Amino acid sequence: MASVETAAEHERILREIESTDTNCIGPTLRSVYDGQEHGLFMEKLDARIRNHDREIEKMCNHHFQGFVDSITELLKVRGEAQKLKSQVTETNRRLQDDGKELIGSMEELQQCRVQQRNIATTIDKLTHCLPVLEMYSRLQEQMRAKRYYPALRTLEQLEHTCLPRAGQYRFCSIMAENIPKLRTQIRDTAMTQLRDFLESIRKHSDKIGETAMKQAQLQRSLDSSVSMQPRALIGRRSRKEMAAMVTESDGHGGSPVSEQDSGILDVEDEEEEEEDEVPGAHDLVDFSPVYRCLHIYTVLGLRDVFENYYRKQRRKQARLVLQPHSNMHETLEGYRRYFNQIVGFFVVEDHVLHTTQGLVNRAYVEELWELALSKIIAALRTHSSYCDNPDLVLDLKNLIVLFADTLQGYGFPVSQLFDMLLEMREQYGEILLKKWNLTFRQVLDQDNFSPIPVTTEQEFRHYSAQFPLQDPELEKLPFPKKLPFSEFVPKVYSQLKEFIYACLKYSEDLHLSSTEVDDMIRKSTNLLLTRTLSNCLQYAIKKKNVGLAELVQVIINTTHLEQSCHFLEEFISNITNVPPDTANATKLYGTSTFKDARHAAEAEIYTSLNAKIDQFLQLADYDWMATLQGGGAQDTSDYLIDLIAFLRSTFSVFTNLPGKVAQTACMSACKHISTSLMQLLLDPEVRQISMGALQQLYTDVKECESFARAGPVAGFQGDTLLLAFSDLRQLLDLFTQWDWSTYLADYGKPTCKYLRVNPHTALALLEKMKETSRKNNMFAQFRKTDRDRQKLIDTIIKQLRNLIAQHHS
Repeated sequence: MASVETAAEHERILREIESTDTNCIGPTLRSVYDGQEHGLFMEKLDARIRNHDREIEKMCNHHFQGFVDSITELLKVRGEAQKLKSQVTETNRRLQDDGKELIGSMEELQQCRVQQRNIATTIDKLTHCLPVLEMYSRLQEQMRAKRYYPALRTLEQLEHTCLPRAGQYRFCSIMAENIPKLRTQIRDTAMTQLRDFLESIRKHSDKIGETAMKQAQLQRSLDSSVSMQPRALIGRRSRKEMAAMVTESDGHGGSPVSEQDSGILDVEDEEEEEEDEVPGAHDLVDFSPVYRCLHIYTVLGLRDVFENYYRKQRRKQARLVLQPHSNMHETLEGYRRYFNQIVGFFVVEDHVLHTTQGLVNRAYVEELWELALSKIIAALRTHSSYCDNPDLVLDLKNLIVLFADTLQGYGFPVSQLFDMLLEMREQYGEILLKKWNLTFRQVLDQDNFSPIPVTTEQEFRHYSAQFPLQDPELEKLPFPKKLPFSEFVPKVYSQLKEFIYACLKYSEDLHLSSTEVDDMIRKSTNLLLTRTLSNCLQYAIKKKNVGLAELVQVIINTTHLEQSCHFLEEFISNITNVPPDTANATKLYGTSTFKDARHAAEAEIYTSLNAKIDQFLQLADYDWMATLQGGGAQDTSDYLIDLIAFLRSTFSVFTNLPGKVAQTACMSACKHISTSLMQLLLDPEVRQISMGALQQLYTDVKECESFARAGPVAGFQGDTLLLAFSDLRQLLDLFTQWDWSTYLADYGKPTCKYLRVNPHTALALLEKMKETSRKNNMFAQFRKTDRDRQKLIDTIIKQLRNLIAQHHS
């Protein structure tokens, strides 16, 4: 059994050796050597080799004849092959001989093709390099010509288009390294030009503002049809046209087509230049640096940086412009320069706003204007408060109106400026009042307080033109004649009209209605009348050394001025076109002003007259211990004679006064004389009074009554003027007639003869007479009549005291 398996295994190994590559029979042979039947296997192997040898031999025997035949054929072919080789060798020799010339030509052709390829390569490279060199050369020319925006565009094209195509060359590398430096140089140069531009417009703001204000003034002077046309038709181009030009230029990649478009957007043809009468901002300032720098920074991607820098610098300039000079209030030119600079600043900003897209926007400009407006108003309030010249204030107001109208034409709100002008109206009114106060006082100081003499019709018409004189009787009088008032009246009336004109001038161009203007003028005129003119009249009346004649003339003057008040009302209505009967219209207080002045003059007349009377009374030198003279009447005191003569001459001047004033003055003088004489009797320093002194006083009072009865002033009814002396008359009658029984019996009755005698006054006078009797009785105490009189006086005194006590209880 084991031998069968071994034989099968050896068979398998032999097949494997036959079918396997010799490189891979190592494992098979190892299995044979590892087994125990090595010899048996070798026997098997030898038997197999012998079998194969027999098969090879059989095969060779089978094919041997064919091999022999083939060798025989091959030997036959060798001779032919030798012939063919000789022919081929000969042919090859002839071919080689003939091909040497062709090979030379082919080598030359190859060399030409190589050169041609090199030339084509060189041309291709030059085609890419020459534009780089040309563009770099153009860049250098543009830099030398300071055409920086085209240079920047050339630089961009060189960097992004030409250099990448040119390839890696040394000069390209040098150019690429210089590009950031050139870009920085362009940016710095553009910024330098912008700084120069900002400095330029700061210096030219005054001129730009002056030009813009001239344009506004010209606009105001045009007729309504022209004034309704756009502002751009006068002195500057249409903003829409400028905006369209910028929009058109920005439509091509956001940059102008050429340097000229970039720098000068306001180039106009000859016809347009002929139409411009006044140069605009763009004619005075070259805005190209702004546009150029804006485009450059936009291309560099730094537009925000440029916008922030520009706005920051302009804000700084705005603060400088809005800072007024310390002495600006001294002259109008100072205000004009201040306004010109501000207008120039905002005209430039308005121009930049409308000719660039986004460099400045409306919100930024409005913010600047709000800042400027607050500072302008504060500065004007401060500096105008130092001004005391109404002409300067009026000129300043006109300048502010022109300033406001100019900026309003550029779209800036200016209502606050007009509100401030209304505030300044109060200050202007105060300055006018101060000026007219000096004027009125000068008129009063220069007035002679005498009626105006008129000798010719021309003079009469002259004064009638100055003052509305309504007196038909005076007109009928022949020349020469006198106007009732003094020079003060026509001068004051003319000054009132001048004041009204001054108020009207300030109200012009303030965009006020006729009613508002009328109201302002009337209120200011009322202040002039009630405060300024009233104080001046009071000053003239109250000042020292004013005579009665002057006071009388003041009354006459104020009377005529009072009558002229309705003419002033009509005058104001005519210049304001507001009817005087308009509802809520302010009425003039002139009537009350002149009435008050007249009353003050009347009171001053009464006071002055009484003071003069006191001066005469101080000359009174009564002998209070005079003895009673029998026989003839006593003479009137000298001082009283002089006093009455003075009163007669004084009251003769009162003929031109209103009757009531003259009557009041006369009554006041008589009452004052009566009261003063009564005070002389009751003076505490006069301790004794004799009957002779009473008799002298009786005579003086009688003279006063004669004066009163003679009617020094017309208009008194009956003996009305005598009532001024009735108290003194009844007192003297009671003592001179010694009618005490009647007085004591009828006291308190309406029909009492001595109704005006006060018991206290009678008692005081009796006490003084008692002292006199007591002194006289020291030397005549043994006379029965004197003792009886003393007793009678004591009895009357006792009765008077009882009467006073009863009346008091």
